[in-house]
Amino acid sequence: MAVIVETKDLLYTVIASLIAGIGITAVFSIAIWGAARFVDFSLDERRLAAAAVALVGLLALLVTLAAVAFGLVVMTSK
Repeated sequence: MAVIVETKDLLYTVIASLIAGIGITAVFSIAIWGAARFVDFSLDERRLAAAAVALVGLLALLVTLAAVAFGLVVMTSK
């Protein structure tokens, strides 16, 4: 008898999409937080703290872009 739906593969897809959706959203929110705190610290003339949160925000943005690129590569390779 033919299998109409591969439930195991479907479950893996649902779990991976939930993890990726929540994870990428969380990391991008850190990037937004870093940008907002950078502005706040810059206005308060706290240069070291501003540089630290700018670095955190930039790293989070790079992780977000890398995750999107990885997702595109995975989607186009199948």
